[in-house]
Amino acid sequence: MRINIAIDGPSGSGKSSISKILSNKLGYTHLDTGSMYRAVAFACLKNNIDVKNEADIVNFIKNIKISFNDKNEILVDNENVSSLIRTNEISMLASDISAFAKVRELLVEMQKNIASKKGYILDGRDIGTVVLKDAEVKIFLTANSEVRAYRRMLQNKELGIESDFEKIKKDIEARDYQDINRKASPLKKADDAILIDASYMTIDEVVNSIIDVIEMRIKND
Repeated sequence: MRINIAIDGPSGSGKSSISKILSNKLGYTHLDTGSMYRAVAFACLKNNIDVKNEADIVNFIKNIKISFNDKNEILVDNENVSSLIRTNEISMLASDISAFAKVRELLVEMQKNIASKKGYILDGRDIGTVVLKDAEVKIFLTANSEVRAYRRMLQNKELGIESDFEKIKKDIEARDYQDINRKASPLKKADDAILIDASYMTIDEVVNSIIDVIEMRIKND
């Protein structure tokens, strides 16, 4: 039996990393929905699209192709942008863009179509509440802002990006506020989601906790 798994949570909580590990262990396909918004943000910036104008962004999205390759890397018009979309600037811009309802509608429709065959792990901020309301397993993964800032700083270091801990922490907290308070699909825990605070858990502990939830759900069906 193949199911869909929704993993939501704030920026830097480890959703994408955990989802990738789970997809490998379970043989599922991971769809990083956050990377889709980041890719749009990056492409808008590159093409001088007015990121304050919802209509301009929507028209732009309709004229570009967003896809994933066999390594699950994101492409815009066949250009691999995976390594270009992880900066703080793109992160904040993606949050701004994702606040537009019509932008979300377009990307959510893409995500629903992709996951309709089951066997997908989707992570983002509104997967369990909007994108996959009928997901068989829903997880809300969180961690405190200091831990998330430290993890992001290490990630940036690996990518060769210079960063300041306090600035990253401030940016993360600002993004949390934006995501929680936006009108279109705000960040929130679905009523039927399992809350996991990963602040002081190892990656293996988080992964095993989620696998336990998945196995229990499949066993009960």
